[in-house]
Order: sequence, then C-alpha cells, then structure tokens
Amino acid sequence: MSALRRESTGDVSYLRRDGQGTPLVLLHGIGSNAQSFVPLLSALPEDRPVVAWDAPGYGDSKPMTKDWPRAGDYADVLDRLLGTLGITRGVMIGHSLGTLIAAHFAAAKPRQVSHLVLISPTFGYQAPNGGPMPANVVQRLQDLITLGAAGFAEIRAPGLLADPQGQPQLLAAVRTAMASVKRPGYDHAVRMLAQGRLRDDLIRVEAPTLVIVGSKDRTTPPAVAREAYAALDNMTGRHAYREIEGAAHAVCQEQPGAVAHAISEAIGNKATSHA
Repeated sequence: MSALRRESTGDVSYLRRDGQGTPLVLLHGIGSNAQSFVPLLSALPEDRPVVAWDAPGYGDSKPMTKDWPRAGDYADVLDRLLGTLGITRGVMIGHSLGTLIAAHFAAAKPRQVSHLVLISPTFGYQAPNGGPMPANVVQRLQDLITLGAAGFAEIRAPGLLADPQGQPQLLAAVRTAMASVKRPGYDHAVRMLAQGRLRDDLIRVEAPTLVIVGSKDRTTPPAVAREAYAALDNMTGRHAYREIEGAAHAVCQEQPGAVAHAISEAIGNKATSHA
C-alpha cells in the first residue's frame, strides 16, 4: 500500500496517496489544513488514491492574489492543481468552508466530479464583493488580529468538539491546526465565506451528493445540513444525508470511521436517504 506523503507544486502544498480507482480530493475548513484529514484518510480504504490540499494561504500554499476571492477563484486553483497531478475526475470532498469550493467545482465542472461529499456544510453569507461583511464574520478576523493565532485557537477550538474536555488529545490536534492559520490566507478565506452562495451552486450540481453532519455540531448545525440536502435536485434519489451521532463540527477527527463508512457507501452507489 502506498504511504501518505507531503508534496508541493510550488504554489500548492498537499498530502497525497497513490492507489487504484477514482481519487478522493479533500478540501479542509477555514481553521484547519490538510493534516486535519489524516484520521479520516487512515479510516478510508488504503488502496484509494487521495489528494488533500492546503488551501491557498494555508500550510505552504501561496495565498490568493485577490483580496476578495470568491469560491470560484479557489476552484480555479484546485483545477490547476488537479491538472498538474493528472487527475481528470475525482470524488470531491469538502469540509465546512471547503464545501463552498467543492460545490462550486462540482457545479462548474460536472464531468470532473464523480461524486460530491459535503461535510458540515456552510451556506456562506452572500455578502457583496468588497463588503460589508456580517458582524460574526468580521469577528473571526478581529479575533485573529487581536489574540494572535495561538490565542485565537485557544478560544475557538473547543467549540468544534462535542466533548473537548473528555478528548484532550483531539482537542490539542484541533487547536494546533487552528493555531497554524496565518494572514493573508485567513483574511481571504473569511472574505470568501462572507461572499459564499452554496445554495446557488447546489441547485446546479449533477453529481450524486452525500451530506454529512455531526448531531452535536454547533458551528453548522444539522438544520443547516438538512437545508443543504433539500436544495439538491433529488428527483432521481441519487443524493443522501447522514447524521453522525455524538459528533460536532470536527466530525472527521472525532468519528473518522463513521464518516469513512458513509463515504465508502455513497461512492459505492449504495447510498440511501436518511433525511
């Protein structure tokens, strides 16, 4: 079996594993990075090829050149990365902020996406390009500026777990990932979130889609995930909804086995709706 390894194109850093079948392409959330997917990747079949990127401005990836990038701008960077890696079709998996990029990519390039997986989806706030932004989005950036990355992670990381005090090692991993965010990458991601229009992309998605959420997610609650599922054109019954009991926003790290099972079931064309 091929080992997971870190690579870079010079513009984008990523984790990669070789294998057989359609590659899994993983896009992390706003306070995270590619490393956050390691528990999930360990739970998925080891012969499945994977690519988990560090979004522009995260890890060793170069930041966006636009001050107010949209989801489509990130999707363009992703398209170039996949082209460089010779990946012409993949399973697009986004977590939180990554769902905005994944859904846009799937809507814009349907032939390149076999399945779409939205984990802890966020709708975005449909703010105009250039602002103003909603107060709660502005506060994210202000906390980073005021507290620094470590202080920012200290106050925000516990809210991503169902039981932070009972999961000290997991809390430390989530906190470490969040403490690695930096400017201007985080600034750009915040502005992309503010402009996000997930619903507009979901109504155009053709790929079979799986929506996953933790039952105790307080950041993007199950009600939001159910709304995202409802926005899909499900006349053909190709889409599915899964709620992972006892997990919160960091569901891929809290219950990687359950998430991996749901994904494997969906891309094996065995998904059924539990909405």
